Formats: sequence, structure tokens, C-alpha cells
Amino acid sequence: MSLIRLKGGTVYDPINGVNGQRRDIAIRDGRIVNVPEHVPADVEYDAEGMVVMAGGIDLHSHIGGGKTNISRLLLPEDHRADLAREAERARACEADGSAVRESTRDAEGRYLRLPSCGVCTPGTLATGYRYAEMGYTAAFEPAMMASNARHAHLEMGDTPIIDHGAYVMLGNDELFLQLLASGAGTERIRDYVGWTLHASKALGVKVVNPGGISAFKFNQRALDVDETHVHYGITPRDVLRTLTRALTELRVPHPLHVHASNLGVPGNIASTIKTMDAADGLPIHLTHIQFHSYGTEGPQKFSSGAREIAEAVNARPNVTIDVGQVIFGQTVTASGDTMMQFRNAPLAGPHKWVVGDIECDAGCGVVPFRYREQSYVNALQWIIGLEIFLLVDDPWRVSMTTDHPNGGPFTSYPHLIRLLMDKSFRDEQLAKLHPEAQVASTLRELKREFSLYEIAIITRAGPAKLLGLRDRGHLGEGAAADIAVYRNQDDRERMFTSPAYVFKDGHLVARDGTLVSVPTGGIHFVTPEYDRGIEKTLRAWSNANLTTNFAHAAISNDEACACCRGGKLLPVECFSAEEAVNR
Repeated sequence: MSLIRLKGGTVYDPINGVNGQRRDIAIRDGRIVNVPEHVPADVEYDAEGMVVMAGGIDLHSHIGGGKTNISRLLLPEDHRADLAREAERARACEADGSAVRESTRDAEGRYLRLPSCGVCTPGTLATGYRYAEMGYTAAFEPAMMASNARHAHLEMGDTPIIDHGAYVMLGNDELFLQLLASGAGTERIRDYVGWTLHASKALGVKVVNPGGISAFKFNQRALDVDETHVHYGITPRDVLRTLTRALTELRVPHPLHVHASNLGVPGNIASTIKTMDAADGLPIHLTHIQFHSYGTEGPQKFSSGAREIAEAVNARPNVTIDVGQVIFGQTVTASGDTMMQFRNAPLAGPHKWVVGDIECDAGCGVVPFRYREQSYVNALQWIIGLEIFLLVDDPWRVSMTTDHPNGGPFTSYPHLIRLLMDKSFRDEQLAKLHPEAQVASTLRELKREFSLYEIAIITRAGPAKLLGLRDRGHLGEGAAADIAVYRNQDDRERMFTSPAYVFKDGHLVARDGTLVSVPTGGIHFVTPEYDRGIEKTLRAWSNANLTTNFAHAAISNDEACACCRGGKLLPVECFSAEEAVNR
């Protein structure tokens, strides 16, 4: 067990209250240890003057499952263009005789990246590589269908280096809606939720357009929070209340992960605030909230609702959010919200799209899209996301996401960090946008600039706390040695693009933005307690309605390990009774 020491770095570790202090970090056997400075290290890295943070954690990124693969297949031109960009980069390095050493490292990195490419939705290999290259060590798939869980885990298991996990989708599946509509007791539904988490090896539960995906199948084209499902007679509010209560009783650390009603619809700020209140004070997480923060003011009947949404979040301590920031350029939108994606299909660019369903379990819609600076709507979407970041008071309750790939690729995070930390840069970018969007915005008036400590919260400490990852997202004794070391530069985008060193479980995986090793990541999941008597109901439902054999529904630990290519199983502890009360 060799001892590794990072010497003299400036540490930002919000979970332990460390804000820019010069400290050494010691690593042994993949964990951070407390070792006196006089004890010699087997390997030492000079981090003098560099910024040291825990590895980044992306709590909402579509990296596995059916819709992700469809997204990759739908844009082959994106993958071809990425190969062309790599070839051009190689020629540039070879032409620079003064950068021979850097060219060699770049060539090694390109060799690792080439088998799996694309910018909008990279392949599994490139996804792991690119996360690691910018200092991220974990990412979580937010929309895993229970009937497709094996596929999702296999795909995430094929993603190297980073840890992963997934939230299983409930709230639109036929059995849940039947139980809810029939007045089944809350205990039976809670046990169904617990079994689904256990069987699919999920970390949490996500609901997409509560009840709306199902309603779309009955020809309802919209379903507001208190609107009745035409077939089941329930409302989205009923779905939200039931699921938040079930997860609270199961003591699952991550709150219900909610893709709210009316995504992308002008005026949806009202339904977004209703969604917050549907939790009745219990923990709830609203995801990619930028897409749910639109007003109807102005000549184009489309305006920013960021201030109202931020005020609502600030006033409700049970609510956490991630933003879903829009980034200009080509991407592909991939969502379980078939109702919304069917509506967006005419906007596809290029004009091709897919909408589907599996086992009446949930939905899937994939629509390519290009965000344009000179589009009034797209420009205002970009503005709204930044306004929310800057107007929410508590950084512990907002996480950085682009809803990859829906708002833009996860590789845009360094650019987004610079926008949050540098007001002058933010103002320069704002000046390039559609002039009417600039006038409709209060962004220029917002003077807040995020500190490195706050960046560490929204990209590391906050997501770890929100997911219940007790040994991740911080640099305290006993934590997993997932560490990113950045050269302190005025250009924060450049700084966060290419860390000097990245460690995963104590192994050096990247240096100056280039890969040096490719270990296998682990899988995070919860195992809540529930009454296994619910399996009698589930077996009868499966035998009568599904094409699969119920005997093979649950994924065992051995199978999860195989799906993860031998990666570590990382079970996340559910809260104790005391923790559940005080959360």
C-alpha cells in the first residue's frame, strides 16, 4: 500500500468547510488518509499554487439506455465531424515543432478517444474519457426505464473511469397508475417503489411529466398539475404526492427527481411552482428547471420567469434544483417525455426524429436541435438558465447541469463555469445575442460572480450530499480519492478544461487534460427495505401483461457487477430514522 501525496495545493472542500487553504492531501489504498507531513511518500505530486477539489459529480446526464443509443445513431454526421476535428488537431500538433512532448501526449489521448466519438452524444468510451479529462469522476443517468434497466447498466458499465448510477422512472407505468387510481393503500405503492429500486439497481426515482406520458397514449396533448388524466382519473399532483411520500418513508437519500409538467411551454412557471408545492413540504428535486421557467410577457409572448422561480426555490427549503443550462450549437434532445418530444418534432434540425415506448413502461423521444444565438427564444433560454444560477441564494440547493445532451453537451461545463465566475465575459457573450432578448433580460444587472468555493459546491459537494454519497464529493479522511487538481488561471474555462492531475480512487487517470490510464468505475445504488409480499402482485401483473419473465426481472449483485465489467458495487446507505426526520 504505497503512500501518495499531493503537496502544497490550495484546497476547496465545502463539505469540510475548507475554503482556499493550503494543504497536503495524502492517499493510500484509494482513500484519503491523515498522515503527518514528515512521513515520506512513495510518490509525490507538486500541487503548489494549484486548486485542489474533489472529483466532479454530474447528477443528471443522459449517458445510458435506449434513448441515448438512439441519439448516437440519429446523428452519424456528428461522429464523422468529430473524427475530422481530431485529425485537424493532430495535424496542428505535428506542425508545431516546439510541442513535440505535448504532441506525443495528445497522440496518446487521441488514440484512446478515436474508437468512440461524437460531441452531441459521445459513445460510451468517449463519455468516460471526456468526463475524466476535465476532472469529473461520476455521472448519473436520470431516466432509466425499469424494463430496460439491464441495457442501461450495460451501457454505463461500458463507460470507463467514472462511477455511475441511475434513477428509475415511475409515475407513468401502468401498474403504478392502476394502483393509484384504484385507491390502493400507500403501503402497497411504497413497497412497489421499493421493489422497483431494488430490482433495477437504481439510486433514486424519477418522474417525467407526471401522468402525462400515459395521458398522451389516450390522446391527451397536455396535462397540467391539477388536470385529470382522461383514463385513470388521477392528477399529476396525486402522482407527485404519492411518490415523494413513498421515497420519504423508504428513507432514500435522493429526493424524487422531477421533470415537471409543461416543459418548454410559455407560462409554465405556474405549474412549476405548483409542482414544488405538490410535495407538501417533503424533499423534492426539480430537474433542468430552466425549461420550466418561462413567462408569457412581451410581444412574442415568451419571457423569463427566472426571478419568480428563484424566489419560489429560496422560499422552500425542501426544494432542490439543477438548471439544465442551454449552450449554443448543435445537440440532440432525448427525453422520456413523448408528449413534449412529439410537439417538438417539427422543430427538429436536421429534420429527423424518433418517438417510442417499451412495455407501456414509459416513453422515449429523440429530436435533434440547434440552439442559435440570434433566435429570440434560444437566446432567452440561455439567459434564463444563468439568471436562475445567479438568483438562487443557496448554492447547496442548485447543481450544475446542461441536461446533457438536451441543453448542450456536458463538455460545455468549463465554459459555463467561466460564465458564472466572470461577469465581464458573461456581458460579452450577452452582447452577441438577439437584441430583443437582451432587452427582455435582467442578466446584465446581476453582478454576482461565483467563487471557487461555490463552484466546488454546485459541481461536487452539493450533488454528493443530494445523492447520499457520503464518501464522495469531499476530501476528508476516509473519502474516496477522487481528486481534480487545476492550474489556477484567470481564464476559468481553460483552467477547468484541462486539469493538471485527475485521480480516480487514488489512481492517476489524466494529466494536463490527457488520459494516462483507464480504470473501471463503480455503480452506486440503494437497497431500501420493503415488504416482499408485493412480489405476488407484481408477478400476476407481469404474467398477464408483459413479454418478459418475472423470474428474471430483478438484477442481482453478481449480475450488476458483470454489467459493470467488474467495477465496484457501491451501495448507498438509506437514511436512519433520525436522519430522515432531520433531512
